[in-house]
Amino acid sequence: MTPHDPNSTISSRLTALAQRLGLIGRGPRQILERASALKLPFNDIPKREYSISWEQGIPWHYLLDLPRSALSGPVQEDKAHARSMLLKVVKVEQQALSAFDLRKVDGLASCPTKHALLNSFEQLAATDYCRQARIISYKDFVRTISLALPRFLAGETVNLQQASWQGDRIFWAGDANGDAFASAIAYARRRELEVSLPARMTSYQLSSEGLSELNQHYHALAMPAAAWSHADFMALLLEAPYSRLAFSGRSGATEILLLPKQSAEATALGEGLLIAGATDVAAHLQKLSSPQN
Repeated sequence: MTPHDPNSTISSRLTALAQRLGLIGRGPRQILERASALKLPFNDIPKREYSISWEQGIPWHYLLDLPRSALSGPVQEDKAHARSMLLKVVKVEQQALSAFDLRKVDGLASCPTKHALLNSFEQLAATDYCRQARIISYKDFVRTISLALPRFLAGETVNLQQASWQGDRIFWAGDANGDAFASAIAYARRRELEVSLPARMTSYQLSSEGLSELNQHYHALAMPAAAWSHADFMALLLEAPYSRLAFSGRSGATEILLLPKQSAEATALGEGLLIAGATDVAAHLQKLSSPQN
């Protein structure tokens, strides 16, 4: 009996996949095989941290206003089309609220890096960072929250924001005196002191329609930074059209490779990278946009 050859099995599976995808040319089939054999340090996209910092994790809201210069790649038209798809991934809505209890706010749009992993305003209020904002009376409370909201007593509208990938957290959109705001809200919660103001809520959401369109036209794959100095991977990139998006959050830089599915070579490269271990960004974001997440 002839011993089972695992390499033959892998080869036959890749051939079957190539046939199913219509990659009947020798070039695309070879790209698929070479890409699937790459040894790269693929990692899953970092999970959302339960944190008071808006910037913790990957700032997907940046896709909403992605500048033309954000994408790199050899062909301008390819970058422009990839950008047009990415611009549809995130949508934004604004809502005016006549009265909002600020005790529900539990995050800061501008949070010091060293406190980015704290889970609550109560934890932040207990740090040396908030030492100047100790509150022991209602007068102290008004003085402290007025540092963050100078027209607090006049009932001026407060700006808030939230994002579907940030769970249920609501973030204060101010850019200064976050320590005072956090300390005041922690005090109000502890004292069961209702603090209601009119609010303008900006809500960022992942668009299922936009993600479906992105997935229809592109392989969007999370790539490790080491890929861009990997000779075999870079050699494969020379054989297929592509665009590259790199943006940074506090959890580290995220590199996304966009491969147009209208190209047989790009499709073969994308399918091979998925086999090798790359994360499908569109599928990942679809999970984040589902109700249970």
